[in-house]
Amino acid sequence: MHCTHHDAFRFFTAAARPLNALQPQRSEQVAHEQPGCLHATMDIYKWAYKLSPATPSDLLADSFALAADVRELDMRASPYDLTALGRPPVRIETPAGRAEYARAQAGFARRAAPLRSRLVALCERLTAG
Repeated sequence: MHCTHHDAFRFFTAAARPLNALQPQRSEQVAHEQPGCLHATMDIYKWAYKLSPATPSDLLADSFALAADVRELDMRASPYDLTALGRPPVRIETPAGRAEYARAQAGFARRAAPLRSRLVALCERLTAG
């Protein structure tokens, strides 16, 4: 495994932690963040929400919609069984499942890029005074 996101890694079981290529720490988060990481993508909404009411409503809504879509993939690729909700699993333990996950991850990274840029610009405006 190669999880670089501290907030995701901290939920790994004790048995799974040594299987990860990295042992991400909060203090290293900025150095390890990747735009393709599902959790980093969901963080766009987290920060857009935390910056409310300064966050434009369309940025907040677009970030929420993306985070909801990302969370669905995250859940479908986990041990949760969502088939009763019409959400088939993404079997990341198989080559086909990993490929499906990677395609979705790349699509989310493309969708996130303009939102991330807008959020960074908002932060720059807010810190400029």
